Order: sequence, then structure tokens, then C-alpha cells
Amino acid sequence: MKYCKGIFLAVCLAVLVAGVLPASASAADVIRLKYTSFMPPTHPISLLSDQWGKELEKRTNGRVKVAYFPAGTLVSANQTYDGVVKGIVDVGFSIMSYTPGRMPLSEVIVLPLGYKSGGQATRMANAFYQKFKPKEYDDVKLFYLHAHGPGFFHTKKAVNKIEDLKGLRIKSDANTSKVVAAAGASPTTMPMLETYDALKRGLADGVLLPMETLKGWKFGEVCKYTYVNHGNAYGNGFFIAMNKDRWNSLPKDIQQIIDKLNEEWFEKQAKLWSWVDEDGLEFAQKTGQKIVYADAAEEAKMRERMKPLLDNYVKSMKEKGLPGEEVLKWCQNWLKNALAN
Repeated sequence: MKYCKGIFLAVCLAVLVAGVLPASASAADVIRLKYTSFMPPTHPISLLSDQWGKELEKRTNGRVKVAYFPAGTLVSANQTYDGVVKGIVDVGFSIMSYTPGRMPLSEVIVLPLGYKSGGQATRMANAFYQKFKPKEYDDVKLFYLHAHGPGFFHTKKAVNKIEDLKGLRIKSDANTSKVVAAAGASPTTMPMLETYDALKRGLADGVLLPMETLKGWKFGEVCKYTYVNHGNAYGNGFFIAMNKDRWNSLPKDIQQIIDKLNEEWFEKQAKLWSWVDEDGLEFAQKTGQKIVYADAAEEAKMRERMKPLLDNYVKSMKEKGLPGEEVLKWCQNWLKNALAN
């Protein structure tokens, strides 16, 4: 009897070990990725990034797990690209303008080209990358580029015409500050995460940003006026990139899954950028935002003010030995033939 009990215990132990060891081994083999973004955790764009990681885990049957860090909790927005290059983070989402001079040819995306929607701007940004494959992204594995919807002036004081912008301190970044200055306002650079407080405390008089920020970043609580002029409608460019060594270390089948996932997520990103602007506009209308739409004459006047920015881009790229003139013309022609959304 004792012998039988011993055999039984030995068999149970063998079954237990057989059941535990493979699980432990597979847990050790899980690929863990850190994904950083500066977007607030509840913002729809941020939620889409988080869903990317969850979907990757699902499609790889748990072989890849992604830890998502929103609101700059792991790496700040202006350190994200370097963080990806140096391997501090595996995947990074941020704005090109936060690393001024790092992606010179891509600055065409930020120019006031008269975008009609975030979907249109996003598709142009990615089409530009596929067409020209700028070397400025060679130190990362670029997932894709995208861009928010047309940027307009949202202010604490009423703006009914271009001249009303004079003297207003408008939140901007390294690239959009040129648009602000050309429009006649005074650019003041600051991170997005500090902007709401700056507006509330009177350190800024407004922002030059898309409609979605009225709701998504709560700027509609402090900026009660919006001046819509497509003559200054720029679209800030965003990147989603992975550390190159980390990418090269992934099994081929995992890389293929990520590439396929990125194709799908790019389309989701384009549609979402359009939707959040529509949602922001609806929010603004419901909360009593005063929205002034510039007439054709005002838009023509604003385009004239913006023209030197386009010329300066071409000149600057030429000095760097880059095909700025070709890129600008290509993007302008692309937009002429593209659908608004």
C-alpha cells in the first residue's frame, strides 16, 4: 500500500511538473514592449494607441505584451524620439515639432497647406513618406506618420478678422510658431500638458490647434472663441516608431503581424483624427463657443501671409541639399486631388 501511494505521489508530481514547467518557460519567453505617448490617457487617440498593444497581444497569442505609458509618464514628448533611438522605450508616439530640425523634409506636413480634415492630412503625411522615404527616419523602424486636423485659432478674446490676432499670445511649438507670427499674433512656446494651466492663469491668450482640443484637451473651458480660416490650416505631423535594434530582434512572424497591424491601425488613425475634430466642433457648438468663419477675401489674405513660410521651407531644404521644392509641389498637388476626409 505504501508502495502504491508512493507511485501515486510520484505520478502526481510528474504531472504537476509537466504542467508547470512549460508555462514557466513560455512566460520567460514573452516579449515585453514599452510604448510611450504624451496624449492624456482618456483621449480617443490615446485609447487607440492602447488598443494597438492589446490587439498585438491577442494576435500573437500572448507572445508579445505591451505596457502603455500615456501622458508622458515614462518619457516626455520632446524626448520621445531620442528615447526610441536609444532604447529607453521600445515604441514611441509624439510630434515631429518637438524635435525641431530632426525631421527637416517632413516639416512640409506642418506648413499651412489648407487641410480640410485630419483624415486627409494623415493620408497625405503617409503618402509623402511612402513617396520620398526621407532618410531622417533611418535610425528607427517607422510604423507610420499621421497628422491632426486643420489648426485654427482658439482664443479667450473675440477674433472676427485677421487684424484681431495682433498682440495675442498664442501657444505654439517650434514649427507652428512661424504660422502664429505670420498671422500677426505673438507665439509663445510651451508643452501641451502645461497649456491649460497657462491659459487659465492668463499666461497665454489662445492656442493654434485643431477643433478636437476644445474637448480632448479641455481648452474649450478657457477659450470661448474660434476663428476658422483655412488660409492658416496647418496639420502637425506625428510619428509612431520603434527602436531599430528591438525591431530587428523580433521573430519574423512577429514582425509580419506588427506590419499588418500597422496597416490597419493607420486607417483607424486617419478616421479617428477626422472624428475627434467633428466631436470637438459638436462639443463647441453645444457649449456656446462663438465660431467665426472667415470669408473668401479673409482666407486669400491669410494665404498671402503664409506664402513666405512655404518659400522659406523650399529655401531651407535647398540649403540642406534636400528636395524641398519637389516635395512641396507634390504635397500641394496631392491635396488638390484628395477627398476632404
